Amino acid sequence: MLTLKLLREQPDFVVERLAVKHFDAREIVDKILEADRSRRALQTELDACLASQKSLAAQIGALMKAGDKAAAETIKAQVAQLKDRSKTLEEQMDNCSKQQNDLLVLLPNLPCAEVPEGRTAEDNVVVKQVGEIPDLGPDALPHWELARKYDIIDFDLGVKLTGAGFPVYKGKGARLQRALISYFLDFNTAAGYLEVEPPVMVNEASGFGTGQLPDKEGQMYHATVDNFYLVPTAEVPVTNIYRDVILQEKDFPVKMTAYTPCFRREAGSYGKDVRGLNRLHQFDKVEIVQLSLPEKSYEALDGMVAHVEKLVRSLGLPFRILRLCGGDMSFTSAITYDFEVYSEAQKRWLEVSSVSNFESYQANRLKLRYKDANGKMTLAHTLNGSSLALPRIVAALLENNQTAEGIVIPETLRPYTGFDIID
Repeated sequence: MLTLKLLREQPDFVVERLAVKHFDAREIVDKILEADRSRRALQTELDACLASQKSLAAQIGALMKAGDKAAAETIKAQVAQLKDRSKTLEEQMDNCSKQQNDLLVLLPNLPCAEVPEGRTAEDNVVVKQVGEIPDLGPDALPHWELARKYDIIDFDLGVKLTGAGFPVYKGKGARLQRALISYFLDFNTAAGYLEVEPPVMVNEASGFGTGQLPDKEGQMYHATVDNFYLVPTAEVPVTNIYRDVILQEKDFPVKMTAYTPCFRREAGSYGKDVRGLNRLHQFDKVEIVQLSLPEKSYEALDGMVAHVEKLVRSLGLPFRILRLCGGDMSFTSAITYDFEVYSEAQKRWLEVSSVSNFESYQANRLKLRYKDANGKMTLAHTLNGSSLALPRIVAALLENNQTAEGIVIPETLRPYTGFDIID
């Protein structure tokens, strides 16, 4: 959530930057500032009211001691009127504050200066491309056909048990899933990330804290009886560990990693790009999260991008890194880098990771602050990244490593899978 201080001091800047995300903020910003002016005017009147009450109350005691009960009663009536007015002012202030906060949460995060202009994924900037795209020949199969051929993923059984988008992993397919999760977690913890195992259901406050609510409630699975949400990513519970927490400068950086199943309704998704593992309602993902001092968050972002790059490289997959344009960024992000691996069988790039800096946007919602060297309370910065999301990694591993003998497992994964080939 953007700070009220920023909106008061630089309203035109906010409108200008949000235009990069193709979000017209002028009307909302003006309404927020109007509500703020009304609330502050009411606060001034309330302060005067309370001061008058205090002054008059002191006079009542003196008049009673002097025996002037009539005058004392007159002043008591004035105090009663002031109390009624104060109550009305407080209610009006609460209404203004609610209106202001309801509008604030409608504003996305500002994109940083490095975010390129653009409306769609076609306008994203390729920062780097690594690896040779394999030539598999005309008989190469997409992963959904490989899954059936080697009986390692059953999409039809998932439909029977739950519905489309809930695959069942079997045999070496299930072991590959488990191997990837363990490998990714080990890779992250070796780099200094603390492993945590969070709940996979969160309350409304957690959804609000990281910006999923009220923006993405339609994409989340909602357990209505208890008002819990199934997590769309481990970012939500892991970042919320520090909701309403005050840190010290010495506590930074805070680095955490977690594996969770992730649940997304993916409403409106259809077509060839959602076949097989390309877009699921339940999938496995390992996440990395950092809390940073503001002045070091972009250094932390660079480190996270480099970390994910090293991880993808270790799998031997051709990949590229994209800097997302304003129109393709998330509601909460200040800047995002996407990693995509190439699927030779599908002849297209598949997103496997997003690494983002949210600056103070999530921290303001979370009330995640720290005391600086001078004792001043300041909002921290939050960052997160996929390290990695499994479905499309599995799709690319199956497709790009297919041979006449079977699917060859990358050497780095063999100690985790316990086998060299799926045949």
